[in-house]
Amino acid sequence: MFLGSANAKLCTQCEQKAEKQLVRMGPPYTPVLGLLSIVLLMDVPQARSYNIQKRGIFSPHESTLDMARASFDDQYVGCTDVMEAELGQLNQTEYTTNRDYAEAWEAARSQWEDRRKNFALPHGFKDEHAIAILTYTTNSPLHKEFNAAVREAGRSREYYLKNFRFKTLHFLLTKALQILDKETTPKCHRVYRGIRGIRFRSEEKKPVRFGQFTSSSLSNENALQFGQDTLFNIETCYGVNIKNFSFFPLEEEVLIPPFETFKVTNFTKLQNRTVINLHSIDVSSNYNCEFAKERKCKSPKCRFNSAATYARSLASVLPLLSACWGLVMMMDALEISCLLH
Repeated sequence: MFLGSANAKLCTQCEQKAEKQLVRMGPPYTPVLGLLSIVLLMDVPQARSYNIQKRGIFSPHESTLDMARASFDDQYVGCTDVMEAELGQLNQTEYTTNRDYAEAWEAARSQWEDRRKNFALPHGFKDEHAIAILTYTTNSPLHKEFNAAVREAGRSREYYLKNFRFKTLHFLLTKALQILDKETTPKCHRVYRGIRGIRFRSEEKKPVRFGQFTSSSLSNENALQFGQDTLFNIETCYGVNIKNFSFFPLEEEVLIPPFETFKVTNFTKLQNRTVINLHSIDVSSNYNCEFAKERKCKSPKCRFNSAATYARSLASVLPLLSACWGLVMMMDALEISCLLH
């Protein structure tokens, strides 16, 4: 009795499910409809195929790889404290006026809360730095939107101050890479980058910059998955392995800052792709501490003392001082020797 009622109920459910599937599929096939479908199929695809070929929508466009003069390339040398004092209010403003940024930041913050206990952080590396990297690597529209803005924000100081909506993210990403770079061994990496939709052109021996925060991978296979219209083989000495702070650690991502300068060591244009080899030579920035200057004295002429800059300068001078001191000691010894004789 129980099995009979259960089977009846099951049959009723099957009939209802079949009726729903028929509704989604449309009316049953008839010879007239079939003939009409054949006529339409004979006509429409030919026109569509012709349009696609004519427009060439799958063809990559060409772009010049150069020094990216319009890029905002601030390294914030000497103004870290001033910038950090402004971050609270600045981030709140950008957070409330940029939905993509707000959503990506919240997703990153939640992810970092789960991960934080698994890592010993370098000295000076704060939660905000990790969240900034995670924000950059979220699977959201923010990545392209942010990089497009970075490439244009350096058109002028005024343009950056008035129109750049990612001042907080740019600062935190820059400082995060600088701090992690100090802890990195070895300093330089061989990385790869694949591009879809763009064929870059350049010349051998020319200095170039990407002019944005540029993702690359330690794995050539991973890089090829992102595109093969332009393939980069890169030696970077300022790019940083961000695997531990990425939403996608298996990509083995090395993030290159916008101010790293490279020399083109090889440029090969093939029939279906372009291959470019880059060798890191230095860093180059047109801007420094622009937001901090505006806050501190409303002028681009503000100056900031940099302990880091002083330390680098002192490090470069010490060998010379040692050599001079050695020469003085030799002269004194020679003079004493002459007097004795």
